[in-house]
Amino acid sequence: MSAGETPLPVADRAGVRRAVLRLVRADRRAFAGTLLLNVLAAVAGLAGPWLLGRIIDDVRAGQGVAAVDRLARWILLCALAQLLLARLARRAGNRFGERTLARVREGYVENVLALPSSVVERAGAGDLTARGTADVSTVGTTLRDAGPELLVNTVQGLFVLGAVFTLDPLLGGLGLLTLAPVWLAVRWYLRRARDAYLAEGAAGSAVAEIIATTAEGARAIEAFGLGGRRIAASRDALERSRRARLRTLFLRSVFFPVTETTYTVPAAAVLLLGGWLHARGEIGVGAVVAAALYLQQFVEPLDQILMRVEELQSSGASFARVEGLAQVSGRAPKGTGPQDGRTTAAPALSPGARLEVRGLHYAYDHGAEVLHGVDLAVRPGERLALVGPSGAGKTTLSRLLAGIDRPGSGSVTVGGVPVAELPPEVLRRQVVLVTQEHHVFLGTVRDNLRIAEPASTDAELWAALGAVGAERWVRGLPDGLGARLGAGGYPTDGPQAQQLALARVVLADPHTLILDEATALLDPATARHTERALAAVLRGRTVIAVAHRLHTAHDADRVAVLAHGRLAELGTHDELVAADGTYAALWRTWHGDAPRP
Repeated sequence: MSAGETPLPVADRAGVRRAVLRLVRADRRAFAGTLLLNVLAAVAGLAGPWLLGRIIDDVRAGQGVAAVDRLARWILLCALAQLLLARLARRAGNRFGERTLARVREGYVENVLALPSSVVERAGAGDLTARGTADVSTVGTTLRDAGPELLVNTVQGLFVLGAVFTLDPLLGGLGLLTLAPVWLAVRWYLRRARDAYLAEGAAGSAVAEIIATTAEGARAIEAFGLGGRRIAASRDALERSRRARLRTLFLRSVFFPVTETTYTVPAAAVLLLGGWLHARGEIGVGAVVAAALYLQQFVEPLDQILMRVEELQSSGASFARVEGLAQVSGRAPKGTGPQDGRTTAAPALSPGARLEVRGLHYAYDHGAEVLHGVDLAVRPGERLALVGPSGAGKTTLSRLLAGIDRPGSGSVTVGGVPVAELPPEVLRRQVVLVTQEHHVFLGTVRDNLRIAEPASTDAELWAALGAVGAERWVRGLPDGLGARLGAGGYPTDGPQAQQLALARVVLADPHTLILDEATALLDPATARHTERALAAVLRGRTVIAVAHRLHTAHDADRVAVLAHGRLAELGTHDELVAADGTYAALWRTWHGDAPRP
């Protein structure tokens, strides 16, 4: 994690347990069916050693070939039953795992979409990318493979141990006692593995983050000669990742050799004790052989369990990172609320709700204060332009007005409610910030527009495109609204992406629209036409525009001038030009007029 970034939270053990139980409850019938099939398969698997012990006792007792053949047929039937039941159990477990993985993925996407913008920016794209790719993939592997296998082998192992105790409690106790080294090794491993795998995941996120930011800023890095610094930072991140991976490798290199050396001990110990008891006439040979076979049969599920335990530590850490997003997204898990995850329309703000700024101070993390005591009241339905020299605080104020950041002190309210405390579904629908950074989603033009309002008709889509000057080029596409955009489809340039973003704003019809260089990629004439068209379409809505081109300020109802983080002037264009202050100087400079003496 690079400087200035805030790591996303990780769910604790209790949170992970609650999430796992929630996933099991969501598909409880399938889980119960899978468990039942595993129990039946385990019971069928117990018959073979017991029947073999019976054969030995019958032969020693002088029974004929017919008795042996009869018991052999039962062994064959039980083996076939175990094979069939185990296959059905694995199939049911895999289906359960796939459905559960789908729920994990859906929950991850919903949590990501519910994250506040400020959290995403501070965390960086690398951490989110790593959680959505490597961590979700690790969880998926566990749910598809390790989970069902662990369930199968755990049930089989428990039934095998129970069968040994049923044959002779003393032999069962000895077999269990010889497994003490395994228990100690597992306990040692579990105490260290979770933190080690969490550290490995965090280190992987840091590597992903530095790669993503370096690729994104490649031109700036080259222009400013920062290649050496980025290489050094990348090497540091890779070294931390290497050390984290070596730590988990060390844990595995201790855990597996210790456990694997104990596999033959239980059966050997039972044969020694059983032989001694048989010599004293306290137990039959068949029971000793059956108990030894049971414990030898126990080796396979035990080995699989220990291997899956190692996988579970890795996937458990990954699941904790995936589930940790719910702590900051504020999204209730599906099934916990009265509507069981069904969405409802976000309540609209009153058209008369007033946007007010009072005594606003703000400083970025570990930085100097950039806004100093700003007071501003925006009238409902007003078009307000924010003007000022570079670094005056215009973009910072627009982010605070949009609720992306919280004031250091003072308040930003709409209708008397702090903007940053509005529910996400209200804030994102009713207070919209549009910047010059736009995204064209893979899909059709229709898909890209309906993100803002899924119920929009084609006629409404065309009207929105016409309002922002995009109708002509969209109609020129082979399939119009159905034309695919992005990779494998029609490539959009910067101005076209900006127009699509503004068309989404028209469809969303927010209470307050904040534009920060939202038309910067359009030529001046198109930009002015688009802004005027937006104003006409959104008449009655509050529009706040960060004006880098002063024709925006000229067309606004009022102009707020920021200088050095303070509100220097406020009034109409004509009033501020007549006042001959900061705005008038900016206006003359923009027009190329000589400054007044």
